[in-house]
Amino acid sequence: MDTLTTAPICLHTQFTVETGQPTEFVDLTERITSLVVQAGLRFGFVNVQTRHTTTAILVNEHEPLLLSDFAAFLERLAPRDAIYRHDDETVRTVNVTPDERHNGHAHCRALLLPSNATLNVVDGQLHLGRWQRLFLAELDGPRPRTLSVMLLGEGWR
Repeated sequence: MDTLTTAPICLHTQFTVETGQPTEFVDLTERITSLVVQAGLRFGFVNVQTRHTTTAILVNEHEPLLLSDFAAFLERLAPRDAIYRHDDETVRTVNVTPDERHNGHAHCRALLLPSNATLNVVDGQLHLGRWQRLFLAELDGPRPRTLSVMLLGEGWR
């Protein structure tokens, strides 16, 4: 009889997602599942973190009308056309770049959402519920976005 042996896994990677809309929910589930499989992670955790202050990482359902509702909800909470001091070039002096975007709305939206998600891996698969999917929430696109992914646990030897 074969004995199953395990090996510790600690792996970091990052990748870029090109978003296409000002507000968009990009399903990352298959890409992260692929990383889990490639790493040979059997039991453990995968943490996905955005490296941007105008994006978020979240778990929810991938249903088109619901995603539209999410975008409308965020627009009601922090309207794109509202006045934000962050966007006032006559008073702002910190972290200003030559290609500065007027994105106070996106920063306010990001304040309400998580910048990372940690998911369990069980038997080599993301342990998600029936309708759960992992998303990058773009709040100031379109832009290239970099995600940092850490996989920790045990794998098959």
